[in-house]
Amino acid sequence: MTATQAVGLLKSGEATPLDFVDAAIARIEEVEPDINALPIRFFEEARAAAKAFPSQAHAGADRPGWLAGLPVVVKDYNDVGGQLTTYGSPIFAENRVEASDYTVETLEESGGIPMAKSNVPEIAGANTFNPVFGATRNPWDQRMTVGGSSGGSAAALAVGEAWLATGNDLGGSLRIPASYCGIVGLRPSVGRVPRGAGLPAFDPLWVEGPMARNVADTALMLDSLAHGHGRDPLSHPAPSVPFVEAVKAPKAPKRVAYTPDLNLSLVDPEVAETCRAGAMAFSAVGAGVDEACPDFSGGLEAFQTLRAILVASVRGDLLETDRDLVAPEIIWNIEKGQNITADEVLQAERARAAIFHKVAAFFETYDILACPTVAVPPYPVEQRFPTHIGDTELTTYIDWMFLTFVITLTGCPAISVPCGTTRSGLPVGLQLIGKPKGDFDLLSAAQLLETEMGLADQMPIRPRKS
Repeated sequence: MTATQAVGLLKSGEATPLDFVDAAIARIEEVEPDINALPIRFFEEARAAAKAFPSQAHAGADRPGWLAGLPVVVKDYNDVGGQLTTYGSPIFAENRVEASDYTVETLEESGGIPMAKSNVPEIAGANTFNPVFGATRNPWDQRMTVGGSSGGSAAALAVGEAWLATGNDLGGSLRIPASYCGIVGLRPSVGRVPRGAGLPAFDPLWVEGPMARNVADTALMLDSLAHGHGRDPLSHPAPSVPFVEAVKAPKAPKRVAYTPDLNLSLVDPEVAETCRAGAMAFSAVGAGVDEACPDFSGGLEAFQTLRAILVASVRGDLLETDRDLVAPEIIWNIEKGQNITADEVLQAERARAAIFHKVAAFFETYDILACPTVAVPPYPVEQRFPTHIGDTELTTYIDWMFLTFVITLTGCPAISVPCGTTRSGLPVGLQLIGKPKGDFDLLSAAQLLETEMGLADQMPIRPRKS
């Protein structure tokens, strides 16, 4: 059952929140040993919240994005009141928080019932393993990674442990695991979803967003999250037209641009081939599809600089107090941020501004920019991160994520939609990028692509050994 169908039953009174909580618990207990997606579970609290949930006559029932008591999964970088937030780090393994953060608070006010927290990489990263809970395995092939950092959320959705899950995205953490697990992950526009107080208040790189098994459910969850919050200075009010309207009567984009690599680095040929076929599906709905790309020159270096500053700002104190408990790549990233020069900051800011203006001008001609979500297909779960693309050696632990992290610099909304599989049967996602603040039209285009590709019904799956 989709989240949209589930909420329909809850609103009509044909089912109760407790029915859905119990169904989710049963599924989690059945498949969780195979994938390790939800290591933090608070079932009895969720049952209690479900029993106490008001009827559909509650004042919020007509609110866009009203979830009517649907249980949801929350990523372990977000706070749920009374529960652990570990960030996948032994430093925070016993960190129990008093209150939900602004993202989860908004979700709860929209009628969502948190029932479990999803596994994450340690502090930051894109392979979901950590020393506290171990590795999350890909449901399509348990030998492979789910990506990250929202990897537990993506895997939980793929196997039907939940209908909706939260994620967040700095360099691709909503989009990469969506691609690797065959689901949908949306990085909304900056400020669309309120964020917690643990992040720099004016940082435009880190966003919160929805994950689901199809585009319509993603739009529903975005409506549940997209509200202004007085303590997040970048957040803004919900739109006048709900995002679910974008998928009810989607409008075809007039012109779509496809690029296999953003003209920046290498992409696995099989991934590029699969994504090109996915982008060409837009021609079946009347869109013109060209191979074109704006100029992202300087984007690789700019993101590395700005990410390092953010990581050092948020977690730099750990090197003073618990250095021996921090992963080596996180130490590297923190120290990079602590040692960046003023000239490097100025160069990164100039590059980011130039890229944004070039992208904005590009969208005066094109409605959607399409490219692969990830440069490589899912890799072995024991591998910390890819070190090569083809015969080319990569220099840092995030080089292989360039297709998503360069888009982060623009602030534009971006969504990963399933577009096929590799010859070995692993999912491949197509990343669609919309105009600045163009979340509505982006969801509309994604809905059309999903319908044309016909892949949404493949979810959920049972975990597979290979």
